[in-house]
Amino acid sequence: MYDLVSAALGAQQLTQAAQLIKQWQQKTPQDPWLKLAMGQYWEAKDELEKAQITYTRLLQSTANTKVLVNAREGVQRVRDRLAQHREHDLNAAKQQPGAMGAAVLAIEPVTGDRREAAALALARVMQIDAYTARTRLPSKHWRLLRVGPAGELQYFCERLQAEGVPACWATAEQIKGLTTFRVQAIQAVEPQLTVICQNDAGQQGTIQLAWSDITQWVVGQLPIYESIVDLDVRGRLKRKEATQDYGEVIDWHLHQRGCVLRFCDRTYKYRDAVPLPPAATFPSPLIAATAWKAMKAYFEDCIMLSPVTDFSGFGESAFELIELLPPFKAHVDLARSLPSPWDGAFHLYSSLRFLAAAS
Repeated sequence: MYDLVSAALGAQQLTQAAQLIKQWQQKTPQDPWLKLAMGQYWEAKDELEKAQITYTRLLQSTANTKVLVNAREGVQRVRDRLAQHREHDLNAAKQQPGAMGAAVLAIEPVTGDRREAAALALARVMQIDAYTARTRLPSKHWRLLRVGPAGELQYFCERLQAEGVPACWATAEQIKGLTTFRVQAIQAVEPQLTVICQNDAGQQGTIQLAWSDITQWVVGQLPIYESIVDLDVRGRLKRKEATQDYGEVIDWHLHQRGCVLRFCDRTYKYRDAVPLPPAATFPSPLIAATAWKAMKAYFEDCIMLSPVTDFSGFGESAFELIELLPPFKAHVDLARSLPSPWDGAFHLYSSLRFLAAAS
């Protein structure tokens, strides 16, 4: 039967080969030569992933020497063809308009029984070993995986998505071009929200919107460093940077308007704002931290969607890669004495979330 299937495949008679394989399966479904013929059938149909799986399983399950030799040859042929396809597709992706511009690739967390298959898919697409893929596949937070040319990262993203790995990509120009307004205060909530904002140029204006216009919102805590004096191991004074506090930033994503409204607990002007939850006046004395916490709870009551709160894990994994991107404005004002990579990481994360939801 194997010779008949091989002859049909050699003559490109795939329908006849499929019929012969079906008859064979009904008679001796465990025949290793049948498994070999099935691998060759998938190979002839150019369904290389199925062929590779069939050959690999055959190598693990049979002791027939001739079948093993043919299966090993099949695995090598498939690997060679997959490499050729990959090189061809990558070259085509690199020829697209804007393909050489900077971009980022991120992957979303994968949990439970899906992790092993996703890790193997990540290894195949990115051509890394399975152990490294498992360590790079996040389980709790989004992870910035790579910075590189846009055409290449778009290709990787599409391949990962096709393999069932949740991924997204964006160009540096998209991130830089996302309009972000810094919120100064909420002036009114009735009959509609009226928000006082500043643009990049420092110009102040108002935006009116409904709660339903907020299609996503992101909350992140950014460490605030201060220079402190400490003792080293020899008892000598030394100066170092230490985390003294955290600033909180809230982004409202308005996809229909193509912009982000960014709140910061350090710059929000309560004296110009309406109390939230609505009240005649702010409590006296006005404690900013208490007022911010009450306002955030009010947001949770009014916005239908739960906030996205997993920024910290993303930020910690992104610092080294962010340095490879062209400079971009973070749109975060925490009155720092020195720049912090956390600010840029938050803007990148929120922008990726915005662009992923928009697509």
